[in-house]
Amino acid sequence: MKILVVNCGSSSLKYQLIDMEGEKLLAKGNFERIGEQEAFVTHKVNGEKYVTKVPVMNHEEALKIVLEQLVHNDYGVIKDLSEISAVGHRLCHGGEKFSESVRIDEDVIAKYDSCSPLAPLHNPATIRGIRACQKAMPGVPMVGVFDTAFHQTIPQENYLYPIPYEYYEKYGIRKYGFHGTSHQYVSRLCAKLMEKPIEEIKMVTCHIGQGASICAIDGGKSIETSMGLSPLSGIAMVTRSGDLDPAVVTEIMDRENLTTKEVTTVLNKKSGLYGITGLNPDFREIELASYEDDKPKAKVAIELFTKIIAQFVAKYAVSLKGIDAVVFTGGIGENQINIRKKICENLEWMGLKLDLERNNVRSEEKKISTDDSKIAAFVIPTDEEMVIARDTKRIVEGK
Repeated sequence: MKILVVNCGSSSLKYQLIDMEGEKLLAKGNFERIGEQEAFVTHKVNGEKYVTKVPVMNHEEALKIVLEQLVHNDYGVIKDLSEISAVGHRLCHGGEKFSESVRIDEDVIAKYDSCSPLAPLHNPATIRGIRACQKAMPGVPMVGVFDTAFHQTIPQENYLYPIPYEYYEKYGIRKYGFHGTSHQYVSRLCAKLMEKPIEEIKMVTCHIGQGASICAIDGGKSIETSMGLSPLSGIAMVTRSGDLDPAVVTEIMDRENLTTKEVTTVLNKKSGLYGITGLNPDFREIELASYEDDKPKAKVAIELFTKIIAQFVAKYAVSLKGIDAVVFTGGIGENQINIRKKICENLEWMGLKLDLERNNVRSEEKKISTDDSKIAAFVIPTDEEMVIARDTKRIVEGK
């Protein structure tokens, strides 16, 4: 069975084609700047990149070109689109309507669309992706895998906000959490590495990338997570503010005479480490600058970033009533050696001892704590697309 995994953003379309016989990645790529004359797709096969620049105005046009890449005469990986058995879609916000992956039909699309006010940029984009796939591959079964589903096990005392309860009842305003597929994937791998049943492990998983979230997992279930109603909350990120005093938002709006939409843009795209430093919104550049004497803001930003992550880990020790393991994943968590070191140094008082030699690793599944550390620490590369493909296969096969 070959499964196409599709992840649509407002102006992008990421994809992977996976042969579930051996779970082999056949091809992957990313269509960027959809809706612009400068749109282009980067298609990767066996480590080789093929870039096609072509103006596309919508996701339907972009998907058509993506499918052409898969059957291309020179670097295609399948002979015909009929080889694609199913499509798995990464869906953003399922609200309280979806607690697990589902086979997509018109009823599912309608319920998912009703959650769009909670994710106005992401949900409509993914619906456009579903419609494009339905038109290009009529009759091919499709499955939706939700970013929020894994966190539906969070207890009410952890997901309610201390605001008038009527706002939850009327508008569904509560903590939902994101990166669910990533937290689920690495938590299961962590249990295998520890050679223990996941039901017996209390762990904190740190998905640290351009967007970042921390998750407390007890017995394989999410019980608390840092992102909330939207992916804006939690730790400070590269361009997102993370948690703030609510008065900060209203003060900025009053003083700068900003609309709700404008202040949302400031908090999502102009804040975080980028907002503090004024450097390019590239974490690697900001981290390198933090070692330079003439870039004091970069040093402060990195200290703030690593300390907040450690604070969330410590906070979740209360929710879990103890921690057995901490997992680092995501682009920064998997690759930035010194960032992991700083975070772990802030957790030494809890009994986490980092092995500096073991920590000298990038994008590799490995234990990085010492053997006598009270809390085990791991680097585990995430694979959200594989979670989507596995769920798609399971649901299509009726298992």
